[in-house]
Order: sequence, then structure tokens, then C-alpha cells
Amino acid sequence: MVTKDEILNNLEEVKKYVQEVENKKEEKVIGIAIKNRFTGEIIFQSTKTTFKEAIVEKGDANLRSADLRGADLCDSNLCDANLRGADLRGADLRSADLRGADLRGADLRDSNLCDSNLCDANLCDANLCGADLCDADLCGAELNCAKFYGRGGTKVIKKANLEGFLGALGFILKN
Repeated sequence: MVTKDEILNNLEEVKKYVQEVENKKEEKVIGIAIKNRFTGEIIFQSTKTTFKEAIVEKGDANLRSADLRGADLCDSNLCDANLRGADLRGADLRSADLRGADLRGADLRDSNLCDSNLCDANLCDANLCGADLCDADLCGAELNCAKFYGRGGTKVIKKANLEGFLGALGFILKN
């Protein structure tokens, strides 16, 4: 037969268990998980609900091989960020500060890079097919082996941007 003391002790254990379950419910993380595009492994689990806020919360810009497809990073400060090999297909990077960023091998297909600052960024081997670089600053950017077009380019470049674009490719425009 079970004694009164045993029941009371068991009741206290049940209360502790219920409290632990309630605490775990409160601990559930709701937010963005930034994952490695190749392995699916979580690089950073954020409590924030947007990629832009998650990157700020992370505190460093080491996003090597991150899956940031379709991310809204408009006006983001990604100065000196490590985005090497990152998947940024379809990302909105309008007016983003990417000065000195490492974008080697990054997939920037169909990304919006209008008005972004890519000064001194390393875009070697990056895929920029279909990327919108309208008014982007490419001064000093490294574009060795960057891919701009698949078959037959259709993007228009403004004359005012031609010198900076060709300079980023290593060409000097002479009159």
C-alpha cells in the first residue's frame, strides 16, 4: 500500500516535471535559421524574423556558404562580410554596403544589386547571371572569372557606369 508521504513526494516530482515542460515551451526558438547551402547544417539560429535582423544579431558577418536565397538584405551593412560561396540567388541587395566583402564563388543570379556599394569586393568566380547592377559601385572590385551571362547577354549598361565596370574587370578606358 502507498503511504501519504510517498504520494506527496510523488506529487512534488510531478509538479517539477510539469514546470520543466512549461519552461521548455517558453525556450522554443522562433526565428530564422541561417543554414549552410551545401550541408544544411545550421550556421546560426536567430530569434529574429528577417535575414537582415538575424545577421545583425549574429554579430559577425561570417556567412560563408550560407543559404540566403531570396533574402531581403536591402540597405544591409555587409561591409567586409565573408559571403564566400553563399547562395544569394534572387536576394534583394539594393543599396547594401558590401565594401570589401568576400563574394568569391557566390551565386548572385537574379539578385538585385542596384545602388549597392561593391567597392573592393572580391567577386572572383561569382555567378552574376541576371543580376541587376544598375548604379552599383564596382570601384576596385575583383571580377576575375565572374560570370555575367549565360548565352547571349541582354543587360544594358549605362555609359556613365562603363568606366567603373570595365575597371573592375581590369580594363582601362582611354579616350
